[in-house]
Amino acid sequence: MTAEVVPIPRKRPTLDPMLALTASGMNSVNSVILDRMQSEIPLIPRLAGHLISGGGKRLRPMLTLAGAELVGYQGTRHHKLAAAVEFIHTATLLHDDVVDGSELRRGKAAANIIFGNPATVLVGDFLFSRAFELMTEDGSLRVLKILSNASAVIAEGEVSQLTAQRQIETSEERYLHIIGAKTAALFAAASQISAVVAECGEEQERALEDYGRNLGVAFQLVDDAIDYDSDAAEMGKDQGDDFREGKMTLPVILAHARGSDEERKFWKAAISGHRTSDEDLAHAIELIERHNAVEDTREKARHFAQRAIDAISIFPDSSARAAMAEAAQFAVARGY
Repeated sequence: MTAEVVPIPRKRPTLDPMLALTASGMNSVNSVILDRMQSEIPLIPRLAGHLISGGGKRLRPMLTLAGAELVGYQGTRHHKLAAAVEFIHTATLLHDDVVDGSELRRGKAAANIIFGNPATVLVGDFLFSRAFELMTEDGSLRVLKILSNASAVIAEGEVSQLTAQRQIETSEERYLHIIGAKTAALFAAASQISAVVAECGEEQERALEDYGRNLGVAFQLVDDAIDYDSDAAEMGKDQGDDFREGKMTLPVILAHARGSDEERKFWKAAISGHRTSDEDLAHAIELIERHNAVEDTREKARHFAQRAIDAISIFPDSSARAAMAEAAQFAVARGY
């Protein structure tokens, strides 16, 4: 069956339809999050709350709620599961900031800067544990398998990214595999489990998984483009973090592949950590602009966003489907 192509509109897309669609459910999810991040050890809710209340989009749990709306699920099981998804995501962010030595997260000091690396890692472990408590309380072995597998794949993706760090020869294929694991796996799982709790057929379940996976890839592609074309105030992190950490993201891969011998020498020195000054970052951005690498990264993101939209075309037209389509469009049009 040929998928219906939903053209990306000219008006600037927003998350507003998705926020409206999931507002009621997110109130319940947020209540679960607030309850389950509590502990008799005061540092745990303090540190967890620093990030959880830090202004994130909560897109991943929203995908679980939106998927449930799309398939007409009338129950409430997905509220705890959406909270579990957010805990998994938050735990990975806490661990990532320690690994990367990040100083900013969502526009304010990262948890590891305020509380230290050991506490940040351990609270991340606490949130992972809370996520698995919520999964087991749900009682579905299939849901448990989907989310636990996603957690393992995310960790594999992070390790793969770590081993690719400062490796100028990293290919576009390997890069896409890394972001498919470290980012898209949780998007896919968050979307898929809504079909599982609703006891949908395999086709609907697969469609929601495909939607989430393609949206996740598009989302990460834009994140990586933003590091080279937005300022820190808009991003909520320092511009050039990826550059200084030697991460081989698609803008760099494209600029390196298209560059002259002299430009490739610069990229080799920069990615290996020998040229990371502000002037070097400015030169990197100039080279990336010269070879249209940011726009081509965004264009690839638009391709994956369209695949996400196509995946849910098997469902009848509805406000839920329209909101999910616009969320995919927002993911590639955003500047933060």
